[in-house]
Amino acid sequence: MRLSVALCTYNGAAHLRAQLDSIAGQTRPPDELVVRDDRSSDATPAVLGAFAAAAPFPVRIAVNEVNLGSTRNFEGAIAACSGDVIFLCDQDDVWHPQKLARFEAAFRSAPGVGLVASDLEVVGPDLAPTGLRMWESLPFGPELQAEVEAGRGCRLLLRYNVVTGAAAAFRADLRDIVLPIPNCWVHDGWIAFLTAAIAPVRLVREPLTNYRQHSEQQIGTKPLSLSRQIAFARRRDAAYFDRLAEGFEAAAVRLAGIKDRLYDPLLIELTLRRAAHARVQQHMRTGSRVARVGPSVRELVRGNYHRFGHGLKAFAADLLL
Repeated sequence: MRLSVALCTYNGAAHLRAQLDSIAGQTRPPDELVVRDDRSSDATPAVLGAFAAAAPFPVRIAVNEVNLGSTRNFEGAIAACSGDVIFLCDQDDVWHPQKLARFEAAFRSAPGVGLVASDLEVVGPDLAPTGLRMWESLPFGPELQAEVEAGRGCRLLLRYNVVTGAAAAFRADLRDIVLPIPNCWVHDGWIAFLTAAIAPVRLVREPLTNYRQHSEQQIGTKPLSLSRQIAFARRRDAAYFDRLAEGFEAAAVRLAGIKDRLYDPLLIELTLRRAAHARVQQHMRTGSRVARVGPSVRELVRGNYHRFGHGLKAFAADLLL
């Protein structure tokens, strides 16, 4: 089994070397490191070049002609990998030494495993532990983990993504299904949803990645107080729900092309219903709060807030915020 690491970089010089060193320090080294740099203007290219010159495995570095953004950048890195398994890698984390070995064992644990994901240890800018694990913060507990490994993960992923790209890897022969990635999706959510639809998922329940939180990162996680939850809900405006609906509409189209391989025969219908629920939420954001009462109550009665969101919390946000 050949293991490829797909690393995307952009102005990451401050933390990049620690991540590169953690890849080089794996007990089972990768067979290649494929790097796509999104036209960094800091010292990132120099850090990459110095590492490549001394790395104990092949390192292939490409620089985009123009800045593409993270999703398009990961798409290019994934396409360039030659291994049997592709690991998604962020520039600012640190991998535990046994990560590649543990993931490889998980892929070998059952025929056809399509995706492996692990928990993450949330750390501060200086890698100091915060006492928080990613799956606790989602939440993604043992009962939901069992649902995912039983082949019912896509129903959970219709509600929210529990797979962090920095702690995930997928089988390269599924690449033709996940590429291209629609612009309305973040790469890890799309890959998790498509692969879980047709292939077994295995979870490594302990954290194998130190997930660094710092002010410059694009996506992170922080404990949400009530006030921050309210502020976050208010930012979910009509444009947010338009993008969400567009994403699940695109997913339904892609699923239709592989419908004979789906674990769940209802998945395409449920995906379209998920998109329709987001459209209702989008239209509610364009009217008065009084006008939201009827649509939100109908969605609650239909069970869509519990099926596709955070239940009564989501209902209250649509009705009041």
